[in-house]
Amino acid sequence: MRNLKKTSLDYIKEDLKKKSKPSLSSSQNLNPGNRKFLDKIRRITAEHNVNNVTRTKAYLEFYLRYPDIHWAFLGHMVSRNGGWNMTDLKGEFLPRLLSNKERNSLFNFLERGNWLIFQDVYPQFLLYEESLKQNKPLFYLFSDLNISIFMETIWNYFWQHHDPYILCIALVINEQSYLEKRVIQNPIYQKEVLNKFEFFLQDFLSFNHILFPYGAGHLKGQTLHQFESLHERILLGKRLYAVLFRDGEFLQDTVNWAKSHPHTGSRKDYWPHLFNQVKEGIPGFPFPLRLKNCLLRKGAGRIFSPKLEDAWKNVIQKEAEKGDWFNNIDVVNYLQKDEELINGEIEHEYCKTLERLELAAVAKKTINFLE
Repeated sequence: MRNLKKTSLDYIKEDLKKKSKPSLSSSQNLNPGNRKFLDKIRRITAEHNVNNVTRTKAYLEFYLRYPDIHWAFLGHMVSRNGGWNMTDLKGEFLPRLLSNKERNSLFNFLERGNWLIFQDVYPQFLLYEESLKQNKPLFYLFSDLNISIFMETIWNYFWQHHDPYILCIALVINEQSYLEKRVIQNPIYQKEVLNKFEFFLQDFLSFNHILFPYGAGHLKGQTLHQFESLHERILLGKRLYAVLFRDGEFLQDTVNWAKSHPHTGSRKDYWPHLFNQVKEGIPGFPFPLRLKNCLLRKGAGRIFSPKLEDAWKNVIQKEAEKGDWFNNIDVVNYLQKDEELINGEIEHEYCKTLERLELAAVAKKTINFLE
């Protein structure tokens, strides 16, 4: 089995070495049929790329049509978490800890990343779908959609060998590398978000927890501790894949949960006993602690967690920055399958994060009240 994996990676490396980087657009060489189809891809992608809810829904619908495209479901679940992070900024606790300007900066950071990933990956899905219809690979059209040459090689490999794991992890590598210069290394986001909120993001917010709800209110997931590290984000993606796909029963439970709980952006989607889309607390002081071990204390109202559509208006994004991130053949080594068993236990850690966040919000409100 080990030799087979080595052969697979060598095959991919050799194919990448053969390819000279083309210009990112060869539209002048397109025949009318391909030109029309690419325009259709752009239009359909834009129709689904309106906000986090529409993107998240599109990922799930594609996965249900093509369950071998594992990233579509992994992306769906991670995108749910992105939506929860967005609505937290207008929820119960963060408005007490951050100014409007700070919360807007964090939202713009999250929204830009969510938007960029979708406009890169969803055209890949649509081209794969059309390739199936025509019974021939059309991935040579990727360059006309500004998609990395790395993914052209990977999709051609998938077409021939049908390895869902390699395709999914390659998409993790691609999307995180795609974001690196456009968002993570962007000077504006460095100044307004990452440098300013590094401690806050890592140690106080639930932004670093990726939650996979399943069954009757249960959670699995993983935690990211170095958000700015491309290497750590790719490794997180591999761990999330292991949690989600290595246990077929858990995967089916999670898919069933996703199908029966349409994404709204509110954390009520997975814990209605703890969160609500309307405010239940009494305005003003006192503001007593309500949480203990992810349960409400007697008589306490639920935590406010609004729907995305009630929290944020849709944003018109500027065009994605051009350029191919791929410049190092060694990234292929991430495709090696890890044998480490990961159980995904996260509920206790997540509960402690919520309690810390509530405590910080109560302390801040008390200080403001006393002043």
